[in-house]
Amino acid sequence: MTQVLVCGAAIITLAMGIRHGFGLWLQPITMDRGWSRETFAFAIALQNLAWGFSSPFAGALADRFGAVRVLLAGGLLYALGLAGMALSASGLAFSGSAGLLIGMAQAGTTYAVVYGVIARQVAPEKRSWAMGVTAAAGSFGQFLMVPVEGGLIGWLGWQGALLALAVLALAILPLAIGLREPPHPATLHGGAPPQGIGAALREAFGYRSFQLLTAGYFVCGFQVVFIAVHMPSFLKDEGLGPEVAAAALALIGLFNVFGTYASGVLGQRLAKRHILAAIYLLRSVTIVAFLAAPLTAWSVYIFSAVMGVLWLSTVPPTNALVAQIFGVRHMSMLGGIVFFSHQIGSFLGVWLGGLLYDRMGSYDIVWWIAVALGVAAALVNLPVREGAIARPGPAGAVGTQGAAA
Repeated sequence: MTQVLVCGAAIITLAMGIRHGFGLWLQPITMDRGWSRETFAFAIALQNLAWGFSSPFAGALADRFGAVRVLLAGGLLYALGLAGMALSASGLAFSGSAGLLIGMAQAGTTYAVVYGVIARQVAPEKRSWAMGVTAAAGSFGQFLMVPVEGGLIGWLGWQGALLALAVLALAILPLAIGLREPPHPATLHGGAPPQGIGAALREAFGYRSFQLLTAGYFVCGFQVVFIAVHMPSFLKDEGLGPEVAAAALALIGLFNVFGTYASGVLGQRLAKRHILAAIYLLRSVTIVAFLAAPLTAWSVYIFSAVMGVLWLSTVPPTNALVAQIFGVRHMSMLGGIVFFSHQIGSFLGVWLGGLLYDRMGSYDIVWWIAVALGVAAALVNLPVREGAIARPGPAGAVGTQGAAA
């Protein structure tokens, strides 16, 4: 278990840490290339959409053939995508590299794949905690990588910094070996055939709690990616220096370490649906307070710290619920489907941020959309049923096999 957690955490640290700083590139790239903010925002929005769309497929491949092969391919795509970002001379090429390539790479190197291994290799009574540890590592990566990326831009220029990150992304390849799993058994205990992909999909999409969980996760993506990508430009527009934006993103990453770990620990003790509802509601309250207060460097830092606690704290309870309800055999695929909803929200959050800014000259309306969606997500998560889904047993009797399948 230790090897799985260490290697999985290191992979998440790199994959999530690198992407968390992409907002630092918005202004240098658009100014150097003469592009609008919408051009940059669309590429990052496409990245989130490609990440989400690819996640169920990457998850299904990891469930079927093992996570190592998927992680190796994802690490290579990540390096190629970062190099492509540095060399792209047109908006179309930038969308292909920053959008499609990196999006597919993230599908193969982040939560859907890594959490599937953790769910299968860690005992159910420690599963939420283990996911919290891994998510906390990804949060530390965000804290660590933002100042590193800011320093690289200042030292090497924005293009050189991206090429340096491309080399760093290749470290995912040797780490992937640590997530090698034993082959799946051909049948379940008692001789029952394993559940097929089609049956797993029909079961999940027909289950109300899966639908609600998926709908709520849409909001998480909208909120966090809008803030991560557009916060630096929002602060500059308001007269604050780039060092405030870099510190804000770093604080989000730092406090996210505590938030995600606490969320994983609490998930072992409290109803996960209540944890999720509280997180979404508190996000909305935090945004309202931020918008209502006078904007200063310290108000930004306080907002970033509080939002950081709530940032990826939705990840451990959401993924633990998927495993708890449906079992672990198709965990990566089903987690990837829920994550696809998250990434549709991410696409809209980052794209609408750029589009509405170009049309209206401010981000005000997008902030308030984020507030309203947070309240909606809190309400949507409350009716989620957390028990293992009932399935017919080998002799036709109905049993609750989800947690162990």
